[in-house]
Amino acid sequence: MGYAKVLSVGLAGVAGHLVEVEADLAPGLPAVIISGLPDTALHEARDRVRAAIVNSGQKWPNRRITLNLLPATLPKYGSAFDLAIALAVLAGSGELPPVALDATVVLGELGLDGTVRPVRGTLPMVAAAARAGHTRVVVPAGNAAEAAVIPGVRVHAVDTLHRLVAHVRDGSPLLAPPAHVPVGGPAGPDLVDVAGQPLGRRALEIAAAGGHHLALLGPPGAGKTMLAERLPSILPELDDEAALEVTGLHSIAGLLPPGGGLLRRPPFQAPHHSATVPALVGGGSGLARPGAVSLAHRGVLFLDEAPEFGKGALEALRQPLESGRVRVARTRGATEYPARTQLVLAANPCPCAKPSGDVDCECPPLARRRYLGRLSGPLLDRVDVQVQLTAVRAAELLNTGAAPESSATVAARVVAARHAAAERWAATGHRVNADVPGPYLRRPPWHLPARVTTDLRRRLDTGSLSARGYDRVLRLAWTIADLDGQDRPGRDDVAEAVQLRTGEVA
Repeated sequence: MGYAKVLSVGLAGVAGHLVEVEADLAPGLPAVIISGLPDTALHEARDRVRAAIVNSGQKWPNRRITLNLLPATLPKYGSAFDLAIALAVLAGSGELPPVALDATVVLGELGLDGTVRPVRGTLPMVAAAARAGHTRVVVPAGNAAEAAVIPGVRVHAVDTLHRLVAHVRDGSPLLAPPAHVPVGGPAGPDLVDVAGQPLGRRALEIAAAGGHHLALLGPPGAGKTMLAERLPSILPELDDEAALEVTGLHSIAGLLPPGGGLLRRPPFQAPHHSATVPALVGGGSGLARPGAVSLAHRGVLFLDEAPEFGKGALEALRQPLESGRVRVARTRGATEYPARTQLVLAANPCPCAKPSGDVDCECPPLARRRYLGRLSGPLLDRVDVQVQLTAVRAAELLNTGAAPESSATVAARVVAARHAAAERWAATGHRVNADVPGPYLRRPPWHLPARVTTDLRRRLDTGSLSARGYDRVLRLAWTIADLDGQDRPGRDDVAEAVQLRTGEVA
């Protein structure tokens, strides 16, 4: 016959695209030519596939083999096409019946001994196959669990090329995917461990209820890191849509835990302050990989010792925080990843970082200004809640009375507040207050009367609040009202929102 075609899937960011792997075998000097914008890993596939076919007991055709990956204008990355290439070559040489591969999507990397190895990004690739109307997929056994979470798709697992060839020839059974078990995992550290800090706990609860960004400033030992690490424990579990997004991103990054089921807990990312711009927002040579801000999608991105991060890395976060997406441009195209995360910044008030705070600070005023000045105004303007924590007192640390509220207690209030916000903004397509555009809040029916926003208007006119800051205070006020079970914010809610935003009492 000389010609065969097998379906596979390629990735561009988190979006999968159906790829047709064509093989044409013609008389001539033996050679393998691959076209269709392949990367280095795909160019090396010719050697991997040849060795895998021979070591699986099959005959390698000594002809001129042309492999084409359609659409030819879409860049192709990685080794996930190996298995499809091997089947196309064997079908083109007459070793396999091509009709048995119709409408079947094949994914997998081949080892030289014919074993089929797992590949990154299986979940979004299988989801793309399902959207294109193909409900039968063959994936490596190591990826079968994550592939099986896509509804309406028949997943067949395979561990060797030999097993798959036998299946195509005579219908021998393939491996069944394991039962789907959602990956929930523990909620993480509990708020009951945090001593004192009523302002910090209140700020954390409001940030969780409204999806607001949070900055915690204070001396060492005040509990900034403890509070930030406990934010995921009071966030609601991810719904199906969010869980698929988060699991797909972690699949692309190769970070899925064993079992490969859906991730239900909001992710938590805490990169070191030496992290580069690509590590934070994504990048790398060839196919741009998701960075920490995307791996924290629908969860928390925590930057401890935030002023120690590079200025370029911090400023690179401004656009993702505003749009909820990261777009990484490369010469061969652009890659886009979702990045709707909650940012938590923690910072000491000065470089010397005395536990007693300003009392024993040894830093000159200029050094203090320069230190916190590394957190630029435009970046902080995007952070809704900015609170100053004080050192924990002995009475709070050694308190043997009633235990503080647990994460479960606070999480129940957060869920109720989020439910109220989701019902209110359902017509706008938004689910949390932090995502609602400012114009919605300033127009009927959601605008607040002048007697409630008098102080806000004054601050806007005097320049102590930017227009963005004005809208963010309104969002905070709505969240406070939701937590208190009110239909709309009152003057006291706005006053508390101003205090959380500016540190000043309204």
